[in-house]
Amino acid sequence: MRREETVDYNIKATWHAIARMYNQRAARYGGTMSTGFVLLNVDAEEGTPATKIAPLMGLEARSLTRILKSMEEAGLIFRAPDPNDRRSVRIFLTPEGRAKKEKAREVVLHFNNTVFQQVAPEKLKVFFEVLAEINKVVERPDLFEGIKA
Repeated sequence: MRREETVDYNIKATWHAIARMYNQRAARYGGTMSTGFVLLNVDAEEGTPATKIAPLMGLEARSLTRILKSMEEAGLIFRAPDPNDRRSVRIFLTPEGRAKKEKAREVVLHFNNTVFQQVAPEKLKVFFEVLAEINKVVERPDLFEGIKA
């Protein structure tokens, strides 16, 4: 089987193209795709517990820590103790962070609207169904049973 015929290659190649597109766009505003996704995942009113952001983005806590540090240094976010649980820290957006969040939201919506205009609804429905099935396969605990590794 050639790599172009594998599921993982096609998903990865497409994701890298999307990431490149988002990074090029974010660079115009002094950001990255990662900072944009963090901004989109922080509740603008209530803030968001720092521990909830990494899982939402599929990141390791270490990676998120570096991103949050750079975002704090750039004046996009600030950290404050959680009023309900003093052991926990919440991430809040600064006014600059709110403005950048809105720009990130516009970019993501524009990309999605463009895809929805270019790809027939029935194809997108099947696409989402296939991705859901692939996610079920990935989550199977017995996926690699019987394979000698």
